[in-house]
Parts: sequence; structure tokens; C-alpha cells
Amino acid sequence: MATTTQTSANAQRLIKGDRLMFSSSDDNVMSKQIQATHASDDREVDVRPLLHLIEDIFKLLKIVQLSCKCSGSGGGDAHTITISILNMLKNYSWDAKLVLVLSACAVNFGEFWLLAHNCTTNQLAKSVAILRKIPELLERTSMLKPRFDTINNLVKVMVDITKCIVEFRELPPQYITTEVTALSTAMTHIPVAVYWTIRESWELSSLAHKVGNMQSHLATQLSTCYKHIDERKQMEAYQNLHRLMEMIHIDNLKVLKALIYQKDDLLPLFDGVTKRRVSIDVLRRKYVLLLISDVDISQEEVAILEQINNEARQHEVVWLPILDSNAPWTENRQKHFDSLQASMPWYCVQHPSLIEPAVVKYIKEVWNFRKKAILVVIDPQGRVSSLNALHMMWIWGGTAFPFTSAREEALWKEETWKLDLLVDSIDPLINKWVSTSSQLTVSFFSQKLNHYVPLFMYACTN
Repeated sequence: MATTTQTSANAQRLIKGDRLMFSSSDDNVMSKQIQATHASDDREVDVRPLLHLIEDIFKLLKIVQLSCKCSGSGGGDAHTITISILNMLKNYSWDAKLVLVLSACAVNFGEFWLLAHNCTTNQLAKSVAILRKIPELLERTSMLKPRFDTINNLVKVMVDITKCIVEFRELPPQYITTEVTALSTAMTHIPVAVYWTIRESWELSSLAHKVGNMQSHLATQLSTCYKHIDERKQMEAYQNLHRLMEMIHIDNLKVLKALIYQKDDLLPLFDGVTKRRVSIDVLRRKYVLLLISDVDISQEEVAILEQINNEARQHEVVWLPILDSNAPWTENRQKHFDSLQASMPWYCVQHPSLIEPAVVKYIKEVWNFRKKAILVVIDPQGRVSSLNALHMMWIWGGTAFPFTSAREEALWKEETWKLDLLVDSIDPLINKWVSTSSQLTVSFFSQKLNHYVPLFMYACTN
């Protein structure tokens, strides 16, 4: 008897006390009681279609009229009723419990809505409405408006928290487990959130506030879970790309498609000559020179590469612009990108977003891209034959084809360090000047050669 009295007293405190989300001692007691009603046997319920149906019903119904039905409901201990409902649904998962109860609620509201709108035109509906006292309640709607507004808020947060709990259920288990703090925390809180969402409370405004706070808390945890999943997916994509680049292929398409994401099967490349979008298939079994830079690549560098690239077309150039993750993509940056894209006579990706984060990570960590432009060469079989052929292009032009390290070594053995090495056949006047003047040996130090030689060449020819 003493135990029964104590349990009843605890229930009263749960109903009337000051309820702080997930933290009060009463909620801890309640959590154990709620968990005791749960004996899921893993039966599957496809809750998404039902949840969409509930949402549609609530959108179509006027909460003012619907709330009259609630105000006419019978009394009772809200806590006891809620626990009873949970016991009835003990074999279902938490998200299924919530959606099934909201479905019943939506059906009741739907019945009320039909009666309220047809009682003046349909005799049967009018008779049923009179028995349910709907006309009397509708006459008092202006007096009950404050309560209707509160119920309207409650319905919204109930649907929001239900959608949030369903999303937790749908998280991919291969990427996230309860070992992740955000998910384990949410799993602890979900039973209590389900209880408060199902429970009918006479203190509707405080209940709406409580459920709203729960929804906000769970939404934060859900966002953290999605971030964790995205990080795992990007790591998996990075590792897959790493393995792919080390494999032997019959052509280069698989490698190129891994580097340039074909979102929604759209044509991912922009042809700088025809000014049209094209498929990656145009690069099949060709030598592909990937010009990798940020979107602030200088027009001078583009002009030099264009001039040299026109000498020989045994290859195709594709510009891969790498975005700074810390810099927002603004309208001005979009205009600058469009201008650069239009000025390039080769292929480039339709938009920088087609380069996935995992690919950017690979380009930076494996191909050592920092900020200065590089030219990575992919041969017809998808193998990387050079991690940066820019200096070979600038010094020897098309003669350096196919831009392998062996070809570079052979070219260096044939060259002498004189000024005509810089200008080659770019401008006959410069060659004539070199041949009639005394030999001038130019020494280059460090890696500045790669940067200053092409700029000097460009200055001489312009």
C-alpha cells in the first residue's frame, strides 16, 4: 500500500512539477517507467508514408475547429493514460510508437473536420455532429482562441519531433553506431521525448515548450550525427580513390569519373572551344593534362599555357579549380570563375562543386597541391605520368610530350643553359638577337625556375 501511495505521489509530481528537459529526478524515474513498457521485437513499420499523411492532414485542418474536439475529450490521469498507450505499443520501435499514436490523433481530427464542414449540408453528418456536440463547440471558438493557438503550436512541435526521431532511425548503421556520443545521447533521450509527445497534458503551453526544447536538442544531436556520417563517407571516398589510382585500368575513364563527380548524370565538362557542356567520354584513352589551381589563377599563366598548348594537340587540358573551404562562394567569385572559364580554350569542370571534398583532399595530400598551379598528367590508361608538367610545358612546349620523367631527363641532356633555351622558337626576333650577341649563360637557382621562366617568356612576346 505504501509503495502504491508513493508511486501515485511521484506521478502527481510528474504531472504538476517544474519539468526541466532530461535533467530532473522525476524524469529519471519516469524514464525507467517508460523503458519498462518497451519490448521491441524488431518488427518493421514503414513510418515515412504514414508521417507524410499525418502532416498533410494537419496542414488541411483548421486548428481552431480541431481543438474543440480536444477540449471536449474526457478527463483522466494523463501520465497513466500515456503509460497505458506505451504498453499497448511495447513491441514497436520508438519511432513507430510515435507515428502510430499521431496517426490515431490525425484520424480523430480528420473525422471532426469532415463533420464540421458537412453538418450544414448533409443530414447524416448533421445528426452525428449534434451527438458529438460539434455545433455547440464551433459557436464558442472565439472564446477558446487562446487555447487553439497553444494547440496549434503543440501540433507543430509534435510533428517536428516525430520527423526528427524517424531520421535517427534511418541513419545508416554502416557509418555510425551508438559508440558515437551524439547518437548514444540521443538514443537515451528519445524514449522520454516519445512519452512527452504522446502524452495529453492539461498544461498545453508548458508541454509545447518542453517538447519544443526536446526537438531542438535532438535536432542538434542529429546534425552532429550527419556531420560524423559525412566525415566517414568522405574518408571512405578518399580511401577508395587512393586504391583506384593504384589499380591497372584499360582506359582512363574510371579515374577521371572518380575525380570529376557527375552529379545527377549532368554533363560535367565545359568545352572552351564550342562553349557547350560535354561528357567525360570525350577524354577516353587520351593523354589528359589536369590544370589544377584555385579560382584566382592569373590571366598571364593562362595566356602562356594557351600559347604553348597551341603548338601541339596530342593531349587534352582540363581545368580543375580547387575552392578554399573557408571562403564563401559569392556572386563576385561566380562571375570571376565564369570569366576565367570563358577565356580558356580547353575543357574545364562546369562548376567547382563537382570536385568532391575527398578528391580535394587527395589532390592536396598526394599530388602536393598548395596554391600555385600544377599540371598533373593522366595517360590513356589512367596512370599518373607526371605530378607537375608545367615547367616542361613552359620550357619545351609540345616537344616534352608525353611529359614523363624519362622524357624530361632526355630533354635536359640535349639542352645547354643559354638564353635561347628560354625563348626557343616563340619569337624569331629574340632568336636573332641571341645569335648575334655574345653568349649569355643564365644561372637559375632553387625552384624559382618554374615560376620566372614562363613569366619572362610571356613578357618578351608581349
